[in-house]
Amino acid sequence: MGVRVPPVEAAVAAGAVELLPARLRKRLEGVVDKARSWAVSEGDEGSVRVAVDDETAVLLRPGPGGTVTDGEAVTCSCLLAPACLHRAAVLSIAPLAEATPGPEQAAVEARTEGEAEDRLAEGDPSAAEQVPAAQRGAAAALWDAGVAALCAGAAAASLARAALLHAAHAARLAGLHRPAASAVRVARRLAEAREGDSAFRLGELTQDLAALLDEARTVREAEDAAAAREAVGTARRTYEQAGSLRLYGLFTEPVVTASGYAGATAYAVTGEGAIRSVSVVQPGGPERVAPSAGARVPGGAALSLRQLGRGGGLIVTGTTLTGDGRVGGGASVRSVAATGAGWEQAPLDGLWARPVAAQVRAALAWQAEPVDDRPAGGDLLFLTGTVTSLGGLPALAVHPGPGSAVEDVLGPVVILHSPDERPELPYTANLRALAGRRGATIRLIARLVPDRPAGVAALALCPAGGEPVDLGLERLIPGRLGGGADGPRAVAGRPLALPPVEWDLLSRTVARTALGGRAVAAAAADPGLPRRLRAAGLPTAAACADALTTATRARHADALGTMLPADPDAFALAWLTAAVYVGATAREFTAEAWEAAD
Repeated sequence: MGVRVPPVEAAVAAGAVELLPARLRKRLEGVVDKARSWAVSEGDEGSVRVAVDDETAVLLRPGPGGTVTDGEAVTCSCLLAPACLHRAAVLSIAPLAEATPGPEQAAVEARTEGEAEDRLAEGDPSAAEQVPAAQRGAAAALWDAGVAALCAGAAAASLARAALLHAAHAARLAGLHRPAASAVRVARRLAEAREGDSAFRLGELTQDLAALLDEARTVREAEDAAAAREAVGTARRTYEQAGSLRLYGLFTEPVVTASGYAGATAYAVTGEGAIRSVSVVQPGGPERVAPSAGARVPGGAALSLRQLGRGGGLIVTGTTLTGDGRVGGGASVRSVAATGAGWEQAPLDGLWARPVAAQVRAALAWQAEPVDDRPAGGDLLFLTGTVTSLGGLPALAVHPGPGSAVEDVLGPVVILHSPDERPELPYTANLRALAGRRGATIRLIARLVPDRPAGVAALALCPAGGEPVDLGLERLIPGRLGGGADGPRAVAGRPLALPPVEWDLLSRTVARTALGGRAVAAAAADPGLPRRLRAAGLPTAAACADALTTATRARHADALGTMLPADPDAFALAWLTAAVYVGATAREFTAEAWEAAD
C-alpha cells in the first residue's frame, strides 16, 4: 500500500481553512477535488510529503502517535503559506483523528468549575444548576455549524465542514464532549460522501447529523445543568480495575475507521456470558488489518487477537475495563493463554439460545443509545439458519431456536450484506461464495443494517460441526459448508415485512435532504406526501412531512405579499423533528417485522 496522508486533529483542519481570505475560500471546493490526486510520499524524518506540482509541496509532520496535532507541523512551500489553498486542501482531505484533552481544555474546565463555586460562595444557590455561558455559546455555534452543513448538503460542504470542526474544537474546550464528538463524526461523513468512499452510509450521516443538532439544541436551551447533563457527555472512556477475567474467544473483525486508523477487534465472552472486546488499532488503512489481527493480546500471552477470536481462551489478571466492556492494555495487565470453547459449547452457546426477536429488540435499543454509551457487542445478533437466496442475493432462513430442522423453519428470511465493501477485505467475496451453498446449516454472527431493514451484515459464521470463519479476515472454503448450488433455493419462512411505502418516502426525503441540502430538498419536494401519509394512517409522519415541506421553501411571502428571507433554523428544526421520528419508527418497524416473522 502507498503512503497515506496522516490523520489530523479537527482544530488543525479547521484552522487551515480559517486562515484563508474570502477570495480563496470560494475556490476551496475545486482545489479539494484536485488534492485527492496529488502524489503522497515519505518525507524526511518521518514526515509525509504531498506534491502539488513539480515546485510546490505540502509537508506534514505527525506526532509520536502518528497524528498531526499542531498546525505548525503542516507547511507549504508556496509563497502564500500558511494562508494558502494547498495547505487547506490537504488538511481537508486528511482523515480526522479524535483530539486528546490538553492543558488548555483542562484550564477552561477548571475555570468554569471555579466560577460556579464563586457564585455559590456569594450566595447564589442556583449557580451549581446553571449551564455555563461558555457551554451555551459553544452549543449555539455547533447548532449554527450543523444547520449550515444541513443546508449545504454533502456535495458542497468543505466550508461547512471547516465550520463544524472549528465549532467542535470550541465545544471540546467548553466541556461539551458528546456534541463535539458528534460534530467530528458528521465532518467525517461529509468527507466520505464527497470522496465517494465505499464506507459511506447515508443512514449514518443522517443519524449523526440528527444527533449533533439534537445535542446542541438541548444544551443551548436547557433550563439547568441537570437537563443538559446527558447531552454534554464525558471526555473519554475511563478504565477501571476489574480484577481477574476468564475469556472465551468468539470472533475477530477488521476495523477501518474514517479517522485514519485501522486494525482489528477480538470479541470474547466471560463465563457469565458478558461480551468483552480487545482491540489493536493504529494509524493507517486496510493494510493495517492483518498485522493488527496478528498482534498479541495485552499482558504478554502468546496469543494473537485472531487466535483469541478463533476459539482461543485467555486468563487476564490486573484487568482494566471501560464501562462499555473494552479490555485495556495497561502496565498492570497480565495474561496467559487458556482453553477456549466452540460456538456450540458453554458459555458461547448461550448467545444463540436467546429468542431472535429479543436479540433484535436489544440491538435496536443499543442503536438508540449515544455512541459513547454503547456497550461492546451490544449490537450483535446470534442466528442459526439455512443458507438460501432472496432476490438473487445470499440470504439466511433463520431458525426459531437451536436445533430446528430445515422443514420446521418458520423464522424470517434475511438478506446477508457485506459490512464493508472495500476490495482489501474479503467480506464481499465470501458472501458470493456463500450464495452457492444453498441448504447449508450455519450459525451466524451479524449486525442489523439501519438503512437496509430486510437484511443483516454478516460478520462470522460456523457450519454445523465445523470451524468458525471470520468473514472479514479469511477466505471462506465453500466445500466445508455443506449444501450446494443444487440445494433448495428457498425454505419455509418469509422475508421480513418492509415499512409502508408512504413512510419510506418520508424516510428517503429526510436522507436526501442530509445528502443534497436544502436546494435539492426544495427541488424534489412532494407536496402530496402529507396527504398520502394521512391516508395510510400515519398522522405523525404526515405532520412531519408537512412541516419539512413548508420549511424547505427557500423564501415565502407574508400576509402583505412581502418576500421574507429564508429561515435556516426553522428548516433545521423541521428536518430534525422528521429525522428523530423516522429513526424511532424505523426501529419499531424492524422489531415488529422480526417478531411477526419469528
